Amino acid sequence: MKAILTIALLATPALAEELIPDDFAEARGVDIVLLGELHDNPHHHVNQVIAINAIKPAAVVFEMLTTEQAKRITPNLLNDFRALSENLDWTASGWPAFSMYFPIIQASSKAQILGAQVPRDTARTAILGGDPVESFGADAELFGLTKILPDAQQADREALQMAAHCDAMPETMLPSMVMVQRLRDATLAKVATQALEATGGPVIVITGNGHARTDWGVPALLPEGISFLSIAQLEAKPEPSQPHDFWIITEPVNREDPCKAFQ
Repeated sequence: MKAILTIALLATPALAEELIPDDFAEARGVDIVLLGELHDNPHHHVNQVIAINAIKPAAVVFEMLTTEQAKRITPNLLNDFRALSENLDWTASGWPAFSMYFPIIQASSKAQILGAQVPRDTARTAILGGDPVESFGADAELFGLTKILPDAQQADREALQMAAHCDAMPETMLPSMVMVQRLRDATLAKVATQALEATGGPVIVITGNGHARTDWGVPALLPEGISFLSIAQLEAKPEPSQPHDFWIITEPVNREDPCKAFQ
């Protein structure tokens, strides 16, 4: 039976079932640790800081940063919230408030900070029918981009994309949307693998829960022999078939219905 991490590491300890950073420290022997999140939940980002401090990674890979953005993060910017936000042009990034991610970047100051975000232009080109294999370049086969998905998985992934877009997406676009997600998975897996090879690890990946899935996300694309741990962060207890090694349940956040505009 899959082990389930049920501790609730919350921003407010009084609400937590247990707050033990040493639970994360046990992951130090793992090559790559994927710390999933719901992007707009600040509790999840607090937990990621706790995990980084406990695991002490040699490298931290961010889904939210491009390679070029990560290169702009210098030691003199790590204690300057405004300057770093402006340097990364965060307000134009589309990600939630920088105040949630700044502490994670600061906690990563002793590690190599790497970006694995697929640039918008590249993603847009893939959605419009461009070749993601070509944009990915070398190792596309190694990281699964040339593989034809089983029909059932393709259908499941298209259904998830339709639901994520409030059932308002033209069905003809769904295969391209799935391919973009695969491109993001492959890019995260490639950068994490390169970071492991360069530093010896451990490597932490900061990413959404979907990319941390063990069945078809980043873990499924890592080269053989690399050990990994996938931790999802959720707001309610999931089904036993949850596709992660562990999960953490946190307090939910209030958010507007993203589908309200389509009603």
